[in-house]
Amino acid sequence: MRMKGEVAGYNRREMEDNYTEENQKEMVQSNKKFVVVGYALTSKKVKSFLQPKLESLARTKGILFVAIDQSKPLSDQGPFDIVLHKLAGSKWRRILEEYRLTHPEVTVLDPPDAIQHVYNREYMLEDVADLNLPDSYGKVGVPRQLVIEKDSSSIPDAVNKAGLRLPLVAKPLAATSHELSLAYDKFSLQMLEPPLVLQEFINHGGILFKVYIVGEAIKVVRRFSLPDVSKRELSKKPGVFRFPRVSCAAASADEADLDPCVGELPPRPLLERLAKELRRRMGLRLFNLDIIRELGTKDRYYVIDINYFPGYGKMPEYEHIFTDFLLSLVKQK
Repeated sequence: MRMKGEVAGYNRREMEDNYTEENQKEMVQSNKKFVVVGYALTSKKVKSFLQPKLESLARTKGILFVAIDQSKPLSDQGPFDIVLHKLAGSKWRRILEEYRLTHPEVTVLDPPDAIQHVYNREYMLEDVADLNLPDSYGKVGVPRQLVIEKDSSSIPDAVNKAGLRLPLVAKPLAATSHELSLAYDKFSLQMLEPPLVLQEFINHGGILFKVYIVGEAIKVVRRFSLPDVSKRELSKKPGVFRFPRVSCAAASADEADLDPCVGELPPRPLLERLAKELRRRMGLRLFNLDIIRELGTKDRYYVIDINYFPGYGKMPEYEHIFTDFLLSLVKQK
């Protein structure tokens, strides 16, 4: 196993962002080699992901997190074994692509172009739609959807031509936003603001399965989702109803008393096949799938969203899963 980047090679200023002075002295004196993970994350992501428990466990496993200074050339920093990132902007993508070419020995999580693909909801679910998985454990598909780039007044006609059924879920075209709206009638569709994606709403018992994927590891949690819509409600609730992000930490349904027909997790073999195929097709190792089961069925599932580098801090045991994953990347070299 190749582990470069001795702690003694990093100056005090670089390390102060991660550890106390006492811990720094202890690591330097041990002359131990660490797996060095350079990270370029937003302050919000740093707070939610790099929690003290994760940093402490990583340290005991020989993993050192080092903040990347965006004001300095990336090639002048490190050396890194792994670069972990989630930053927006074409400038950062160019920097990272150049770094990948000049430092092929460093594992970059994940390729910027692959990440960009799932940031656009027009293309996000294409790989799922193209799957042809064996249906011995269930069928996986995607909701029918329509992309509206501009001109909200044309939405009703576009929906008619596409043959989409109401209600429709409206989501921003850019997947960096998680807000959504539910439209009950065609006339109200003109109230929506393009660019957006319209998805047919599928009743699913108000429960969503959030499938976290970290390399080959899979963890599933239940989240409360939008409630079912009956035909009666559809006829009596004209308009567009806006919702904030629905699958937040406070909406956990893992401890709720749920009908087994609604709350039963998707079969493990199905999720393993799905995750394996999507890892290969998308070229990503850090993502999650939002999956629903169609109400009244036992084995009809839909992937309704894909998120890159999601809120792993909300995933049970994420510290152990993530650190094991980082170590496995170095062992593969």
